[in-house]
Amino acid sequence: MRDRKPLEGLRVIDAANLFAGPLAATILGDFGADVIKVEHPRGDPARYHGYSKDGVGLWWKFLGRNKRCVTLNLSKPEGQKIFKRLARDADVVIESFRPGTFERWNLGYEELKKENPGLILARVTGFGQFGPYKNRPGFGTLAESMSGFAYVTGQPDGPPTLPPFGLADGIAALATAVAILTALRARDVTGEGQVVDLAIIEPIFTILGPQPTVYDQLGIVQKRSGNRSVNNAPRNIYKTKDGHWVAISTSAQNIAERVMRLVGHPEYIDEPWFQKGSERAKHADELDEVVGSWISERTREEVIKAFEEAGAAVAPIYSIADIMQDPQYKALQSIITVDDPELGPIKMQNVLFRLSETPGDVRWSGPRLGEHNEEVYGELGLGRDELEELSGKGVV
Repeated sequence: MRDRKPLEGLRVIDAANLFAGPLAATILGDFGADVIKVEHPRGDPARYHGYSKDGVGLWWKFLGRNKRCVTLNLSKPEGQKIFKRLARDADVVIESFRPGTFERWNLGYEELKKENPGLILARVTGFGQFGPYKNRPGFGTLAESMSGFAYVTGQPDGPPTLPPFGLADGIAALATAVAILTALRARDVTGEGQVVDLAIIEPIFTILGPQPTVYDQLGIVQKRSGNRSVNNAPRNIYKTKDGHWVAISTSAQNIAERVMRLVGHPEYIDEPWFQKGSERAKHADELDEVVGSWISERTREEVIKAFEEAGAAVAPIYSIADIMQDPQYKALQSIITVDDPELGPIKMQNVLFRLSETPGDVRWSGPRLGEHNEEVYGELGLGRDELEELSGKGVV
């Protein structure tokens, strides 16, 4: 069984751009799906996003892994015909164009399902397929803003803060992968495909917790609290003697008690307010003072060792350089080396999770633009001469 991938036999057409939709396809490809990446002849913008080496985009090497890459101009009638032929034998199509674009290209779900009633069409957009904002350009930054994430992130006296990476896109990618697998399970029962409508503003909104319920029932709007929490204390980042930072969490009452004993102030445990996390949070200043003072007198190594011996929760604030050397990440094999024909051996994240009997793997890194044109289109019966003619027309 270990030689068989859990999603082997599943064919996914990745016609999405940038991050959320393509990352969902990457996750499926990591576990064995045959992912065909359909790009405009100019290439997915992710190829040119962020850092590069020798003109080769590094983000793409991760995002494009385990995909067969073809070029196709979907705005041209010949391109639309070829896309329909690809979709005919696919299980899933992922697209991220503004609502109505696929329909304008005669590639809407009603068209696609005529030849493939079992097709799952996953549509990943900023604001979904309907509503007053549906036609707005949608990016993760906008979702991080509108979801409430930025509003509650940052120091109390500072501005709302956006993350320095694609947080909303990443969360949406995970949600899209789950949605696709859910729709495939439903197809097992009904035999019918369906449309997945994924608005990037919604998954990040969901993981922000019970804010709607709290506001509805109590009228409370969560404020920015920096690295503190309104639900417990001490919870913050603290600087060690050797100039490093560590974070501690006291979500559980017994952990909070262990921390106070460790830092030499068990008297706080007997205070009535200490028995509830939200009440402890009201005394964060004094708790941070005693905890921070204790940590500042010790090196990071000494702090972590003491917390571990006390059974309290602590973690170092890591940079990527720290992560690359950490023994736990090494034990989990969270970072792997992949041989890339353009760059040689490159390191990247491993698959998301471990399956004991049918594990996923990274079989290759992001390919060159159009690298699999002959292979994939050859499966449709298109020969080299025909592909050269289509290339001359700007179709592939």
